[in-house]
Amino acid sequence: MASRRQIWVKGVPIGGGAPVAVQSMTKTETADYEATMRQIRAIADAGADLVRVAVPRDDDVEALKRIVVESPIPVIADIHFNYTLALKAIDAGADCIRLNPGNIGGPDKVAEVADRARLPARRCGSA
Repeated sequence: MASRRQIWVKGVPIGGGAPVAVQSMTKTETADYEATMRQIRAIADAGADLVRVAVPRDDDVEALKRIVVESPIPVIADIHFNYTLALKAIDAGADCIRLNPGNIGGPDKVAEVADRARLPARRCGSA
């Protein structure tokens, strides 16, 4: 069933009848800024609309701050197991956050991440 709800990730609409957005994920250590940016540029050049980067450590958050500014397409921070990394990725400027609510620490942790992502200054959210 198609979603009626639409969100925007930077300038890319998702759901709510929007065209399918092409997304890929880097295979680098996100903390390796140069390698990650090479992959992001290749992904963008291939026609992708969005890119995901893994953020399993604080070093990745530090690189994310620069990656978000330099990326030619919106960057989604892929988070597993550590909700504080999701909060840090939001603060670092990630265009959107992807997490699995089943492994992030419980409903209260998911709610905290969702609340932070909803702040008016965020670019990822409802249209």
